[in-house]
Amino acid sequence: MPITAHLPTQVSPPQFALSPALPHQIGGAEVWAFPVLPDQEGLLLGPGADEASEALGIDLLAALDAARATGRTGEVTSIPVTSSDANHEVSLVLLVGVGEGTVTDFRRAGAAVARATKDRASVVTSLAAIAPDEGLGALVVGAMLGSFAFHWRSTGPRERPVARIVLAGVSDDGADDALARAIALGGAGWRSRALAMVPANLKTPSWLAEQAVEVGEAAGLEVTVWDEERLRAEGFGGILAVGGGSAHRPRLIRMDYTPRGATKRMPTVVLVGKGITFDTGGLDIKPSEGMLTMKRDMSGGGAVIAAMAALRDVDCPVRVIGLVPAAENAISGSAMRPGDVVTHFGGRTSEVNNTDAEGRLVLADAMAYAVAELSPTVLVDIATLTGAMKVTLGQWTGGFFANDEVLAGHVESAAAASGENVWRMPLVTDYEDRVTSKIADGDNAAGGAGAITAALFLQHFAGDVPWAHIDFASAAESPAERHEWTAGPSGFGPRLLLTWLGSDDPLEGIA
Repeated sequence: MPITAHLPTQVSPPQFALSPALPHQIGGAEVWAFPVLPDQEGLLLGPGADEASEALGIDLLAALDAARATGRTGEVTSIPVTSSDANHEVSLVLLVGVGEGTVTDFRRAGAAVARATKDRASVVTSLAAIAPDEGLGALVVGAMLGSFAFHWRSTGPRERPVARIVLAGVSDDGADDALARAIALGGAGWRSRALAMVPANLKTPSWLAEQAVEVGEAAGLEVTVWDEERLRAEGFGGILAVGGGSAHRPRLIRMDYTPRGATKRMPTVVLVGKGITFDTGGLDIKPSEGMLTMKRDMSGGGAVIAAMAALRDVDCPVRVIGLVPAAENAISGSAMRPGDVVTHFGGRTSEVNNTDAEGRLVLADAMAYAVAELSPTVLVDIATLTGAMKVTLGQWTGGFFANDEVLAGHVESAAAASGENVWRMPLVTDYEDRVTSKIADGDNAAGGAGAITAALFLQHFAGDVPWAHIDFASAAESPAERHEWTAGPSGFGPRLLLTWLGSDDPLEGIA
């Protein structure tokens, strides 16, 4: 029997607080951070910087000049403090560029502050005091996600996030609500990223289901898990086929969110997230380098779990059901073979001509179940589905498809506001013949225009329901530290979903 893996205790995001006072008026801070704004006549420092210069006996503008700072977004000038007024414990001053001062600039500035203050006890910053509308929240999200870390070391984490960030000079009436919402968004991104980081010797389908039960119960959700026997009894042939080669049996996870005051007529959104806990490619095996990141092939499922857990925190006004078909695509004598035909929930059949195109097979089952049993007003699936999407859009932008113009507009607006960028792709009907099998209803290995044909395959399971398909294989992995993205799995998706579902009327124009 293999030794059971146990996840070590992980680091936590920073804690946040608001204060109307400026940094020099707040005691106990180890670091002060001030915004730097480019100006036609040079650089400007934000609120509290003049008072800090006087209190510390440091000419901060001269320090900027000596460092040849430009004020560009995320640029950090670090100024050690060797001695200071007895009333201050500050040992470091950070001057942080905010560029043009957009919401995106403040998200990136927050991440820059977080990276520059790791292993520190506290930082007080006046960045939020000059932030535009939505800028305070973006600053907090950036600081949270820029702080992210994951470890499995016997000696503990290599570094820790700054323990506390105080947003100084903030006295707006709505700041408390903005902060709470930002913590929910950033926390969902953190959770999604953490789930994707867990290696597959722990992260089996049953383990992922246990995490969904745990976070769902804490968030007041109803959580149901299908085991292999129930999946077989109810005809989830795609999930069973994909998970058939693994010793770790597949699961289907359902998470139900009902807002306060819900009525029977309240519309329902169904989210479906791909939950492949490891993908070898099956008998059409991947090359070894292609497997290195496949512990995160459940990132779509992780995004759904994380978003579902935060719906109440963003005051989502509609009923939402999250579905995560979870399986490990492994190799054994019981693995599905090229040429097999699987029967999905509801009866539609698929010829399996590529066992490495497994994600669409599990998504198809969950989508068919949603349409048949849940009467969704809107259906959205999210997945690391195709390498073709990365070829198409590169590293930092996800792709999406939609059969409804209004829904497409909602997705685009939420992406722009959240910082999780997507680009709409076409559902090219001329390619339909590529997803048609000679012996079954569909072919899972159309080839050519791979992201589009994968979407066309899935569209058959959406029926006439307004549907969007988000394929973020392009944005699922960050190769290096970049703004709020830390190296490794990106945890992409929850911020976009929550920005949409937490709006005043996420189904405006649809329901």
